[in-house]
Amino acid sequence: MIYKKNKLTIDHLDIGNIAKKFKTPIYCYSLKTIEANIKNIKSHFKSINPLICYAVKANSNLGILKEIKKNNLGADVVSVGELMKALKAGISPKKIVFSGVGKTYEEIEYAINRNILLINTESKSEILQIEKIAKKKKKIVNIGIRLNPNTDAKTLSQISTGKKENKFGVAQKTFLKLVNMAKKSEILNLKCLSVHIGSQILSHKPYQKMLSVVSKVIKLSNYKFEYVDLGGGMGIDYNHDHSKLDLKKYSIEIKKFLKANKCKIIFEPGRSIVGNSSILITKIIYIKEGFKKDFVILDAAMNDLMRPALYGAKHKIIPLNKIKKISKKSYEFVGPVCESTDTFSTIKRYQKLNEKDYLAICDVGAYGMSLASNYNLRPKPLEILIKNSKVQILNKRQKISDLI
Repeated sequence: MIYKKNKLTIDHLDIGNIAKKFKTPIYCYSLKTIEANIKNIKSHFKSINPLICYAVKANSNLGILKEIKKNNLGADVVSVGELMKALKAGISPKKIVFSGVGKTYEEIEYAINRNILLINTESKSEILQIEKIAKKKKKIVNIGIRLNPNTDAKTLSQISTGKKENKFGVAQKTFLKLVNMAKKSEILNLKCLSVHIGSQILSHKPYQKMLSVVSKVIKLSNYKFEYVDLGGGMGIDYNHDHSKLDLKKYSIEIKKFLKANKCKIIFEPGRSIVGNSSILITKIIYIKEGFKKDFVILDAAMNDLMRPALYGAKHKIIPLNKIKKISKKSYEFVGPVCESTDTFSTIKRYQKLNEKDYLAICDVGAYGMSLASNYNLRPKPLEILIKNSKVQILNKRQKISDLI
């Protein structure tokens, strides 16, 4: 994404022309960026040769899943819907891991019928439920057990998953009991220790601590796990200030871990693959004068992009056309939804804006469209993919008539 003659472009296409042709709001993805992100992860962990299972929850668009499949990735799913979509995209069942704390009887049954690689379990009750269904179907089922390592990922509290107060995984004592229970089962094949400490992690140190805990627990369990699933959580540079996770340092820590623990590593990256691949193109409806700032009212809202309202997350907002004139007042960028939390950012010293100007909200590829809703009875936006400098429609804009 670069400016050419002060006009924003993606893969040589003028975004302003796309906005005028298709109308806003639009989720616009770059395949080139997605593939570069996949290549970056693969190259940093080449010597480890992990199974990379893309976290479908980050973005479950079928067109994007098909492109991810073409790059030989598996899938990490957390619902039967995500599992169905991953299979529909052509992802091999033998590369699919089913995670999540509350899998229903029907979801487990569907996963067993599809012979997926692993069901990562999170409680004694879930293991017993899987065993019951497996016996009924006379099938051997591969499972993992998710450990809660009580590791602070130093990220937002809303996306922390590895501390003892979080609902995910089981404590060390319970984990060891469940390993012994699973070992005695004739129908369950315990293959994996699973762990995931949170999302948007920008330092290798929480991972270093997590690996130390995992190593200790494996030793105590006296069990040889074929897989260790390290989850995802690799952060991206939302602030555009070059703050990002050092994958080289993380790779070194994993290599140390593998010297003591011979196993296959599984990763579940989502955000780090699709996060920076998309912008949300939006149009200014009104500019409303305030006392100390002006409200820039956009046609995109919290129903289109929930992260700022849900987490207080910050996304850079850039103009499609750059000019040198600076506004005298600060701008608060807001949507038209009837909630005070429908606000994206307040920025000082922004270029002078006018009504009907177009803007791009950056880095919305992960947890953008996947968290979108029809709140205020608003249709979900159009989704397009820039592929080989051509526009491919991924999902048409919803019609209000369909909602009504």
